[in-house]
Amino acid sequence: MLRIAVPNKGSLSGPATAMLHEAGYRQRKESKELVLVDSANGVEFFYLRPRDIAIYVSSGRLDIGITGRDLLLDSGAQAEEILQLGFARSTFRFAARPGTAQSIADLSGQTVATSYEGVVAKHLADNGVDASVVHLDGAVETAIQLGVAQVIADVVETGTSLRNAGLEPFGEPIMESEAVVIRRTGADPADPQEPKVQQFLRRLQGVLVARRYVMMDYDIRAENVEKAVALTPGLESPTVSPLHHEGWVAVRAMVPAVEAQQIMDALYDLGARAILTTGIHAARL
Repeated sequence: MLRIAVPNKGSLSGPATAMLHEAGYRQRKESKELVLVDSANGVEFFYLRPRDIAIYVSSGRLDIGITGRDLLLDSGAQAEEILQLGFARSTFRFAARPGTAQSIADLSGQTVATSYEGVVAKHLADNGVDASVVHLDGAVETAIQLGVAQVIADVVETGTSLRNAGLEPFGEPIMESEAVVIRRTGADPADPQEPKVQQFLRRLQGVLVARRYVMMDYDIRAENVEKAVALTPGLESPTVSPLHHEGWVAVRAMVPAVEAQQIMDALYDLGARAILTTGIHAARL
């Protein structure tokens, strides 16, 4: 049975659970459940603190896990990401009072407060900057006000909380993070669990495709079909079928959901009619 770590709380938990549900896996109904066995799919889920997941996976006790790239790198665990999941995206940056620093080079001799000590220490070392790093579990914005540090390093989304604390980000981002599937570094490809791991990844990839695309159907005159399929090339090639009404064909293709309305307008201008889009609930490519 494949053993998978899932975030039990925080910004990663809800989207991860939703994605697993869309992929056809049972998920817990109560937040107090720590383990759930999905015998129909041969999977056992362990709901753990997101910050601990990389440690469990690297130890080999669990086969794979879902966590954030920032948490993976901060842990220093011998685990690697094998699939990007596209949610919980964030940017990790330095911030300070205006005029304190403009780039990472200005941090020499400064103290940086952060909840991601491993990530920040490595980033400073990689850039040849000699600065102290103070670990705080949260609310790092107050570290400067209380005199614990001159600079903080934290996740920046809108920047509102930084501005409210009288701070501003500076320099290049330390890293871009998002939810990822991770596995122990150097996992044996001959591992008996490998087919189940690949099946799990295919299911999640199918969810990602289903979220990004819609299926588009339309009718168009045969002489315009080449121009139409240039707008809807599909993933490999669209399906084109003759209609009973001579001179017309039906076309079916997957198109990016964010572009669907513009594509429908363009098809209509080419003479296409009965243009329909439908959602995709699952996919295998």
